Amino acid sequence: MPMKRILLIAVAVCATLAFVFAQSRSQSNPKQAARQQRHEERQQRRAQRLAEYEKYVDSLVLSRNFRFNPQTMQRQPAGMMRNLMNPNYELSVWDETVDVCLPFIKGYTPPYYPVVFNYVLPSVQGYTTEQTHDGWTVTFQTSLFSANTYTFSLEIYSRYGGATLTISSPFYNSVQYTGSIISI
Repeated sequence: MPMKRILLIAVAVCATLAFVFAQSRSQSNPKQAARQQRHEERQQRRAQRLAEYEKYVDSLVLSRNFRFNPQTMQRQPAGMMRNLMNPNYELSVWDETVDVCLPFIKGYTPPYYPVVFNYVLPSVQGYTTEQTHDGWTVTFQTSLFSANTYTFSLEIYSRYGGATLTISSPFYNSVQYTGSIISI
């Protein structure tokens, strides 16, 4: 008889625990559903903001009114990476005009020497804009009022918000800059 009593108490305790667990689970479901709904709404808002930013960058490139702000530069193929802290360094494109204020590393052999390209170019040759999988590639050439031709290739990543500028020349090593694109 005591064994039946223990078994009966154990069954009653298990039934009570099962009821309490089911009750707490049914109460947390509305909370969980609300949490899941808020999570999905945040994901949709983020996706919408990302799509709007991508359209914004696309419109900047197509309007030819943007500014590239470099944050780093590196002489290619294996030069030292340098941080650019000067807020005046930029490459601005508006309509047919290009404004260049960028450091560049010249020299045929070491020791290389730094110079600053500081020019307003009323026109450039071969300005092309090509859409890529990640964004855009903007390319143009100029002599920068010298006998040398410099090719500017700007890769703009619409999805990520960054850009990479490469200035190449037949006589000097290329210099690559990383930064961001903003409106003028």
